[in-house]
Amino acid sequence: MAKNASSETKLFSLKGKIQNYAWGGKQYIPQLLGIDSHDEKCAEYWLGAHVNAPSTIKTPEGEQPLDSYLMSNLMDSLGNNIVDKFGRLPFLFKVLDVHDMLSIQVHPTKKEAEKGFKYENEQGIPLKAANRNYKDDNHKPEIMVALSEFWLLHGFLPKNQLIKRLQETPEFVGLLPIFEKDGYFGLYKKVMEQSQEDCNNTLASLVKRIMPFYLAGKLDKSSPDYWAAKAVETAEDTRNLDKGIYSIYFFNIVKANEGEAIFQDAGIPHAYLEGQNMELMANSDNVLRGGLTPKHVDVPELLKHVAFEETIPNIMQGTLQDDGLERVYTTVAPDFELSKIDISKSDIYQSKAKTAQIVIVIEGQAEIKEGDTSIALEKGQSAFLKSESKYSISSPSSAIIYKATAP
Repeated sequence: MAKNASSETKLFSLKGKIQNYAWGGKQYIPQLLGIDSHDEKCAEYWLGAHVNAPSTIKTPEGEQPLDSYLMSNLMDSLGNNIVDKFGRLPFLFKVLDVHDMLSIQVHPTKKEAEKGFKYENEQGIPLKAANRNYKDDNHKPEIMVALSEFWLLHGFLPKNQLIKRLQETPEFVGLLPIFEKDGYFGLYKKVMEQSQEDCNNTLASLVKRIMPFYLAGKLDKSSPDYWAAKAVETAEDTRNLDKGIYSIYFFNIVKANEGEAIFQDAGIPHAYLEGQNMELMANSDNVLRGGLTPKHVDVPELLKHVAFEETIPNIMQGTLQDDGLERVYTTVAPDFELSKIDISKSDIYQSKAKTAQIVIVIEGQAEIKEGDTSIALEKGQSAFLKSESKYSISSPSSAIIYKATAP
């Protein structure tokens, strides 16, 4: 609850929006927010100003959508931009609960997003059309920090590992000469351009071989067989096998433990498989899909944007700051910076927000103070800070807080 708010208030309570996607879980996000689940699948909790689901900000004049508030209040009384150098909130902050696998996807560069968005607009493709590739003109680099044991696909396996994988998977031995001759591009293009009939013929024997082991609980999550079998078990289309199954065998399977992070820049093919995380990304919804989904897959467009090279997963531990309270997960993205603040009863975290910030309490309780304004935050509650805010955070017990800002 805010106290002693003035006309120059820079600290506000913030309430996000739940996204009820089919792959989400039913318990984690409702429990985090302290609400009833109603047996709905709650996949994502959005904190930000994206036009598709803007958060609500509590101002002295009443509640307002964050996007419209920022458009109406870009400058403070001193002429300072209350957001940042971008003139808008450049990031989107999310809590994710991944129960079933997300689609394999890749994100475009800023330049390609602008070009693709302009082209589809000129073609008259409605913004919400099922076959629309570009929802906006922005890139979508993203970082995630695991809130639990978290599994994902991340980039192509190194060459020697991929060769071994093809050799050890009987159904894929025939793809080995293609990879040796035409590399990552040739291999991926071959399977993604397959007819559905050829895909079914190749993958049917694989599924028949691995499914008994999966159903008997004999497959480890580090094995592609586990995720391929789960993909079949949870698929909406039971007649046709998904080409995304190939990617499960071609990509790195990565396990991130709680507090560990991984960054995904433009061009890196990836898919979230299971677990909960904090995700911070550029303010975009541009996704080019490559399988494990009933949604639109535009293969020619996808092939333009995938980085056809080996990826060595970089599991980030973050850098503990001099205060011993904040751990920053640094990336090359100019749009955002994610950090974790871990405080106990005796700690006081202090900071100056150079750009707009959003904080969310994941565990415990916290009180945040900025000038004459203070807000008590319970687990699952959030706050928005304008740029140039000088604030402190304390806790009556302990708290784990995640913070989104721009570097």
